[in-house]
Amino acid sequence: MIAFTSTGTTAKRLGRIGRIAFAASLLVAITACSRDMSDLHSFVEKAKHAHKTPPPPLPEIRPHETFKYSDNKMRDPFAVIEFNRPAPGKGNGNGPRPIKDRPKEALEAYPLDSLRMVGTLQQGGATWALIKASDGTIHRVTVGNYMGQNDGKITRITENEVDLMEIVPDGLGNGNYIERPASVALSE
Repeated sequence: MIAFTSTGTTAKRLGRIGRIAFAASLLVAITACSRDMSDLHSFVEKAKHAHKTPPPPLPEIRPHETFKYSDNKMRDPFAVIEFNRPAPGKGNGNGPRPIKDRPKEALEAYPLDSLRMVGTLQQGGATWALIKASDGTIHRVTVGNYMGQNDGKITRITENEVDLMEIVPDGLGNGNYIERPASVALSE
C-alpha cells in the first residue's frame, strides 16, 4: 500500500509518469500504423482504372395522348335522360305489391341483417327455423311466415339457411315494386 504525503509531490510525480506512459503508447500506436501501405495504394489505383459499366439508360417517356371529345352526332353526356315513366306514385300496378291489410309479425320489426338463424326443429313433418332477434329473443318460424322490414316472406327452410322473398320499391320512383331474394344463414 502506498501512502501519499500531504505535500503532494508524490502525486505530481505519478501524474507526470502517467502522461509520459500515455505519450509513449500513443507513439507506439502511430508507428505501428505507419508500416508499408503499398498494397492499399495499388488497390485504390486498380479500382480507379477498372472498367466501369455505364448505368442502364432511362426508360423512354412517351407523351400523354390527349382525347378530344367531338360532339358531332353524339348526345350530351351531361344532359338529363327522360324515360317514358309514369308520374311518381302512379305505377301501372303490374307486379308484386306489399299486402297492406296483413297483420305484422314479430320479426318484421327487425332489419333482416340483425336477425340470426340459430337452428332448426322438425315436428310432425314441418320444419321450423329458430331465429334470434337483436334483443336476444328466439322466435320459431316456418314457410309462409314474414320477417325483416321489407315484407320478406319465408319460402324455404334448410338446415343451413332460411330463404325468403322480399318486396321492395323498384327504385325508379314510379310506385312499382320488385321481388328480391334474401336469406338468413345459420350463425356459428
